[in-house]
Amino acid sequence: MTNNSTSPARPAPPIGEFQEIDGRRLFVQRSGSGGPAVVFLPGAGAVGLDYLGVQQQVSQFTTAVLYDRGGTGYSDPLPLPRTAAAVATELRELLRAQNLAAPYVLAAHSLGGAYAHRFAQLYPQDVAGLVWLDALHRDWDDFMPPAAALAATERMAPDLEQLTRMRPALREMFAQLLVDYPEHIRQALLDAKMSDQWTRVGIAERTKVAELATELRAGPDIPDVPVVALSVVGTDPAQRAVTPEQTLREMQDGRTRMDAALVSAVSYGEHRVLSDTLHHRLCFDRPDAVVQAIRDVVDRVLRP
Repeated sequence: MTNNSTSPARPAPPIGEFQEIDGRRLFVQRSGSGGPAVVFLPGAGAVGLDYLGVQQQVSQFTTAVLYDRGGTGYSDPLPLPRTAAAVATELRELLRAQNLAAPYVLAAHSLGGAYAHRFAQLYPQDVAGLVWLDALHRDWDDFMPPAAALAATERMAPDLEQLTRMRPALREMFAQLLVDYPEHIRQALLDAKMSDQWTRVGIAERTKVAELATELRAGPDIPDVPVVALSVVGTDPAQRAVTPEQTLREMQDGRTRMDAALVSAVSYGEHRVLSDTLHHRLCFDRPDAVVQAIRDVVDRVLRP
């Protein structure tokens, strides 16, 4: 069931539709045809339409799906944060309601990695492959220096007041990232991103990430499916200003070793390191690398 109505008090999506799940509306945007369908899982503070540029390229060779988790983006509000199991169950219901045949290729960015891993734990038969886009790993703390541990990162995250002060700079940054978007989509997305509502959602999703890692450690490893992992080792100037050089080096080394360990755990895994972009800019700066990783996993899935 789809329902394109939206509350006048909340941002309306410039494209896409709503799918009703358990009496709540989830935003979904589909493009392309064929299978396996590729499903993008956004990072914290990100939304499905942030991946529109890569979705359009992926839709040239298979079905590509963008969506907003319940409580985020254009989807109906929900108390945040949520368990990874709640997010994974919701995603499976959405894909089934959209009549998208399993198994799927999950393309997970940042926090989306936790939800992709939980989906794979709960529904391994529904996962054809994984594309790890500088994504969160349950063993993060085993690879990172103490200063970058999940609990420490939660404590240091900016609050609403700090983000409100940063809003002019953030708007400028997002305007630049979205520069190639069609104007009606770009402007609507930019305005929504600068709203208090979406800012609060981003803050809420970044809390209790350590608990997500604990939830994932209680379950199995990722299934033996094709995996391509992209590790971003570029350093954000803002991060460099507040983080000691030694810690940054340890974080880059930890990220590289962590993703290498992930791909070594499956029969077909590839690890690709990118030094010419930043974590939040990956899909904007290097859509070529992202699309190639997805294409390679899809091709491997389809290989007899």
